[in-house]
Amino acid sequence: MKTLTNDALAAARRYLLLNARLIDRLRCERLLDGGPADRVLAVLRGYQNADGGFGNALEPDLRGPESQPEPVEVAFWILDELDAFDDPMVTRACDHLLTVTAPDGGVPFVLPSVRTSPRAPWWETPDDPPGSLVPTASIAGLLHKHKVEHPRLGPATEFTWAAIGRASELEPYTARAVLHFLEHAPDRDRAHDEFARLREAILATVSLDPAAEGEAHFPLDFVPEPGTLPLFGEEVLEAHLDALIDQQGADGGWAPNFPMWTPIVAHEWGGFLTVSRLRTLKAYGRLTS
Repeated sequence: MKTLTNDALAAARRYLLLNARLIDRLRCERLLDGGPADRVLAVLRGYQNADGGFGNALEPDLRGPESQPEPVEVAFWILDELDAFDDPMVTRACDHLLTVTAPDGGVPFVLPSVRTSPRAPWWETPDDPPGSLVPTASIAGLLHKHKVEHPRLGPATEFTWAAIGRASELEPYTARAVLHFLEHAPDRDRAHDEFARLREAILATVSLDPAAEGEAHFPLDFVPEPGTLPLFGEEVLEAHLDALIDQQGADGGWAPNFPMWTPIVAHEWGGFLTVSRLRTLKAYGRLTS
């Protein structure tokens, strides 16, 4: 079993200093050194708009200031790292999501306001977009995990259960969102039943070969920390943890394996993902103590 050496960890720290946004440098400081959560929260507040939503390239491929649903998910993942769902940013973001909820109860993948600013080419939407499991399911899962009570959670949960019930085939990002929701949904019997039904459909989106190239989705993208749903065996996870250590670049960071459409996003995604990879290695006991 491999562990990330002290030299490799030092290289990752250096990579973040040279390339990453302040929020990701502070996330790393919190993760590795027990740095203050308040500093991360203070920077995160800078990405929240007056309407309660998040924008301002918190999700690096959405460059504009406009509030979008997906940056709320990114913000909530950071708040999850900090165990800070009691922060007022959460209620403000949920209040905002109520204002952009589609008639079906979900929030759209992206809102038409995206058209006003530069963004990656896959951020496209009709004029009246329906709700989407991405990011509705992940956001609902995080709210359930932290036992947040808000009027937004009921419709989001109902939408997610209904959409999961209709699903038979999934694409990778949707599969990851569904798995996260099922990991934390309070109706455990229903969650286990749907997991059993969709397990093979989820696995069909996973690249089990650690050497797979291109925009592959690996087991640790689905379970970045140990969970309760038995998607992968220990042997698979151990092999991919070894591979994750080997995938650290010569510059000390972990590079994105999806398209980089403008130069700045390579640095911003690289910093975000490098901290996320370090979190995964720590969660599975692969950082040298």
